[in-house]
Amino acid sequence: MTATQFLLTPFSWLYGAGARLRALAYKSGLRQVRRLSGVVISVGNLSTGGTGKTPLVLWIAERLVAEGKRVGILTRGYRGQPIAGSDSGSAVTNTSDEVRMLQSHLGDSVTFGVGPDRYEGGTKLERLGIDWFVLDDGFQHMQLARDVNIALVDASDPFGGGKLLPAGRLREPRSAISRADIVVITRATSAPAVEAMIRRETSAPIFHVDFALESIRPVRGVEPMLVHTMDPATRWFAFSGIGNPSAFAKNLKQWNFNIVGRKDYPDHHKYSPSDLREIAVSAATAGAAKIICTEKDKFNLPPAFDLEVPLYYCSIRISSPAEENLWRAIQEFAAKHRGAAK
Repeated sequence: MTATQFLLTPFSWLYGAGARLRALAYKSGLRQVRRLSGVVISVGNLSTGGTGKTPLVLWIAERLVAEGKRVGILTRGYRGQPIAGSDSGSAVTNTSDEVRMLQSHLGDSVTFGVGPDRYEGGTKLERLGIDWFVLDDGFQHMQLARDVNIALVDASDPFGGGKLLPAGRLREPRSAISRADIVVITRATSAPAVEAMIRRETSAPIFHVDFALESIRPVRGVEPMLVHTMDPATRWFAFSGIGNPSAFAKNLKQWNFNIVGRKDYPDHHKYSPSDLREIAVSAATAGAAKIICTEKDKFNLPPAFDLEVPLYYCSIRISSPAEENLWRAIQEFAAKHRGAAK
């Protein structure tokens, strides 16, 4: 334990007590839980950022759309800027990098409700005919009833190091995972030690997903670099502003990138031209021929910049041998809970 964590530990005790009381208030009915008419699938976690929620939200939305469902995504958005969908589809403007990333993949096939009050956003989307909802980062948003409650645990950093905010990264005590219908361990195809920790708290079905590199795309331009044509000798410099930058570095190594340097920024960092110049200098100093970032970072870059070193981003997707089993479990819980609600 660091000196800072030691000093913050009493505040973590208070935070944990508040989190437990809040959860108990919703469970006992002291605080109101409101239900939408449609089916709600929640994706969230116990820690702050970095578990891979956005790729899973995208995967679920794509599966629902493929089945012909009218789908809405309910998300707070970074800093909770309220925006509701319109009859024109999902083309809404928002500074949230995650929303813009989802829009870039889903286009008009999904409508977005963005803002801190997910029930209000959902009711607006229901008036547009939406009847299937994906609740993004919804595990702690207990004021909205859900039919499927999915909790993600990052195998590379399970339970955010084990300490509650502000000493650590946990939003709730580990025992809160007992509320989950389904637990998804990310960044692993097998994680027995993490499974053992989860099994102390819940008997919910556990699935594993990893993230596969789909393509390497230039930030400027449209032609992707095919993964199998990547020269393993190419020297890359990496940067990211995400919740768990060490996981991105681990993925790049897993995908056979030759990373010679790296720079990390806070989650949702808005890059300035001077940031990019600093990155370029660091890349040149490290002898890198190219620069790589996450797809989320792409949406936080300045509108105009000039770099001598080519800049790319990673396009990734969910990868799991149990993909169909996970989807079947989601459908079964949706049918079971929706039937009970009726």
